[in-house]
Amino acid sequence: MLKYETEAMGEGAKAIAGVDEAGRGPLAGPVIAAAVILPDDFHLEGLTDSKQLTAKQRDKFFSVINSKARAVSWHAVSSATVDNINILAASFLAMKQAVEGLAVVADYILVDGNKAIAWDGPQKVIVKGDSLSLSIAAASVIAKVVRDRMMQEYATQYPEYGFEKHKGYGAKTHRLAIAKYGPCPIHRKTFRGVIEHLAPFEREKIKNGQMELEV
Repeated sequence: MLKYETEAMGEGAKAIAGVDEAGRGPLAGPVIAAAVILPDDFHLEGLTDSKQLTAKQRDKFFSVINSKARAVSWHAVSSATVDNINILAASFLAMKQAVEGLAVVADYILVDGNKAIAWDGPQKVIVKGDSLSLSIAAASVIAKVVRDRMMQEYATQYPEYGFEKHKGYGAKTHRLAIAKYGPCPIHRKTFRGVIEHLAPFEREKIKNGQMELEV
């Protein structure tokens, strides 16, 4: 889990940030990205891709990472912005903002995925990086926990959708709620499963690219 960090240090890097996102697939809510710079001697048994961890494990690791990391940053991009610029661009924007928000300036980043982000410094893109790099795994946990907690808060505002259970993903109960109540303000209106339930004038605005940008 430290192979890529070790290689970066061998190239002279002193502040290596792992970068990952959470929330590309849901029908509702923001996409969240996190960036984490770990100390050189960091070790946390069991830390890996957040999707492979239980909610209890993620909460525990979230606290440890925040207390021991050299720097932690996260950034949210709203569902409205996702609708305006598409989910891929929104994910890259969130990751860029997370890196730029670090209290310690990164001189090398490790990014989960298969495409580089818009960042001037050296970076390495790693497919399934959240299970291959400790720094990316840490960022994965931060992004996932932050997003899950946000969706739990949204559940109190929009209780009819059950966000506290499915976190905005396309569960059957969620799709049935959208069909019954219609989309709420945090639904991604350009996503299949949501757009079908919009009023005709809203669908026309989307078709004509007239959505209002909100960050």
